Amino acid sequence: METERVTGFPLTNLDRRPRKRARLGWDVLPEPPKAQLGLFCGQDVGNVTSYASSRQLTDLTSAPFTIKEVAQNGSPPRREDDKDGHFVFELGENLTSRYKIHSKMGEGTFGQVLECWDRERKEMVAIKIVRGMKKYRDAAMIEVEMLQQLGKHDNGNRCVQIWNWFDYRNHICIVFEKLGPSLYDFLRKNNYRSFPIDLVREIGRQLLDCVAFMHDLRLIHTDLKPENILLTSPEYVKVPDYKVSSRSPKDGSYYKRIPKSSAIKVIDFGSTTYDRQNQTYVVSTRHYRAPEVILGLGWSYPCDIWSVGCILVELCSGEALFQTHENLEHLAMMEKVLGPLPQHMLKRVDRQAEKYVRRGRLDWPEGATSRDSIKAVLKLARLQNIIMQHVDHSAGDLINLLQGLLRYDPSERLTAREALRHPFFTRDHLRR
Repeated sequence: METERVTGFPLTNLDRRPRKRARLGWDVLPEPPKAQLGLFCGQDVGNVTSYASSRQLTDLTSAPFTIKEVAQNGSPPRREDDKDGHFVFELGENLTSRYKIHSKMGEGTFGQVLECWDRERKEMVAIKIVRGMKKYRDAAMIEVEMLQQLGKHDNGNRCVQIWNWFDYRNHICIVFEKLGPSLYDFLRKNNYRSFPIDLVREIGRQLLDCVAFMHDLRLIHTDLKPENILLTSPEYVKVPDYKVSSRSPKDGSYYKRIPKSSAIKVIDFGSTTYDRQNQTYVVSTRHYRAPEVILGLGWSYPCDIWSVGCILVELCSGEALFQTHENLEHLAMMEKVLGPLPQHMLKRVDRQAEKYVRRGRLDWPEGATSRDSIKAVLKLARLQNIIMQHVDHSAGDLINLLQGLLRYDPSERLTAREALRHPFFTRDHLRR
């Protein structure tokens, strides 16, 4: 087995998989010596600037900003925000006297994430600089409150750590520890090769432990997805990929990368909320959205559990389980993979979702918007078959676990604590 430490992924690994929506996430940038770069996604992430060119990263003269060394405690000149309210900066400048801007890690509708040198801690940190507009400032303060609340109780170190926050020139700045790539970025830059089942087990155990921890505090994350789960380290090992036979070995396709450490942390608590009755507004990113959310039946803790189920399938197969962008098609995909939706749920849909139901059943395929939509549903396999295609051992336990996580009726869905006691996690797999 070949082992190597990486600072990013080879740029020759192209995204060959067509997807119905652009997935969100930031690439891991090449790291300076002794500094580990991480990724962060924030609330309301929109079009993300992805630094895919190594030439841009190494030749900073072609970057959209220039390096500018300033006195250690000097303040940069005051500048107007850009037209969208984003903080304007130059590399090498100070962000207060404590932090020195080293690089730009990503950008979303909420603002930007910068890699900065923390002079007090003597290490690199990730700082989320929120746009200088009231709605984003207000959302950032909610996220700070959630992060601080979680930090008080997170003895298991399951969630990303907030180290500081401050208001700088009308921008809320949140200082985080630096971590490795997101699970989605790792999959994407590994040509969507699935994770080994034992790694899926360890990641699933940690993810459910974090969800159980949050639910014990009466908090619901509401936006769990591979983009919001970060590996703590960017290191990986290269192992032969015996399932690849048609690709040229010159592009490295005969090898796949496996994280050297299975340790993860959950990020992005900008949408986290306390449990309340009759919450019906739409939550979760589309691929990981529970049926009760789509049908307008109200949601609570179980919506996080559904998301976990979708994530585990994606880690096993390399593909998002429900690749869709519209509600009726999404529900039809669920029925194709998991079987018919319960009658009692279809009878209680809210006014917005009534159009998806006809004569007591899902209005499919009659209500489909196109032939392509019908084809997208037809090509999906049953859950058991999806798992059997990718899992060589433990498939039975995993299928049984997923059937508990992906039950339509949220009142029948496994809780995080119940899932952690499932044989998939507790059985002695070393004796297989």
